[in-house]
Amino acid sequence: MKKLLPTSTVGSLPKPAWLATPEKLWSPWKLEGDKLLEGKKDALRVSLQEQQLAGLDIICDGEQTRQHFVTTFIEHLSGVDFKNRKTVKIRDRYDASVPVVVDEISRKKAVFVDDAKFLRKQTNKPIKWALPGPMTMVDTLYDNHYKSREKLAWEFAKVLNEEARELQDAGVDIIQFDEPAFNVFFEEVKDWGMPTLERAIEGLHCETAIHICYGYGIKANNDWKKTLGSKWRQYEEIFPKIQKSNIDIVSLECHNSNVPFNLLELIRGKKVMAGAIDVATNIIETREEVAHTLRKALKFVDIENLYPCTNCGMAPLSRNVAKSKLNALSKGAEIIRKELGI
Repeated sequence: MKKLLPTSTVGSLPKPAWLATPEKLWSPWKLEGDKLLEGKKDALRVSLQEQQLAGLDIICDGEQTRQHFVTTFIEHLSGVDFKNRKTVKIRDRYDASVPVVVDEISRKKAVFVDDAKFLRKQTNKPIKWALPGPMTMVDTLYDNHYKSREKLAWEFAKVLNEEARELQDAGVDIIQFDEPAFNVFFEEVKDWGMPTLERAIEGLHCETAIHICYGYGIKANNDWKKTLGSKWRQYEEIFPKIQKSNIDIVSLECHNSNVPFNLLELIRGKKVMAGAIDVATNIIETREEVAHTLRKALKFVDIENLYPCTNCGMAPLSRNVAKSKLNALSKGAEIIRKELGI
């Protein structure tokens, strides 16, 4: 029988200090060449073990083999110049030095498929793999070729679909698309954000997920959240579109966010990865706090559709904090299982 309330993390986990500088986004690698390849595999093993020890039911790669959830995928595509960067405002919030699209986009070889095959061999548990969504990719670079966010998104959707199909064939059970840009550009989501995401999942028979969050716990994101008022209703704009889509699972922030739980009604029938762990603080949630968040979500989500999760990735946190938070997630889900006798 399938386990109810299967727990997982959204994506990234802290990397070991010997692989990359800890508690830092876009952290440079400390190894090179073959040693880096070997180090990444070792980090995947460590990440897997830490998730299993924490009692997680769905295993992620922890994004151990990539520097960043968007740009590492883009690095492997042709048509993008990483040397001559430009500064752009990402998510309408903060400046970043980003690569430039200079020619037609194409994917000459698989990006994460070998890593997925390696992880698949290490565990019998379901595995989830995160890819950047087309709109968030568009928003994380400078386009000097297509001169159209929509045209570029369709090109990215095509190569994402190629990668997703190969990840599925490698034994990945859930493919998650990270689309934080969906929380910002509502009109574009309706015009071409959802259609390009549908193109990215075309022909997949594994489960698919979309993760839309309020970002890592970095200053630019935390400052933005302070401007959003006492109720964060961004999801209200996009959930109706997602509800009609072919995406199976929707991931959202629930714990320590000002998202009204009743917005979950807008995606009734979808599976929900409910974020019960706040990644923007070092404070460790208690198991009771996790259970409290899950109880609130269960008012709007059928139990067979609820997947307890983290709000976002945990790359900027220390490993000890991340481990403790994952333990709390598992123990909180266990409280609910016992309460309901499942």
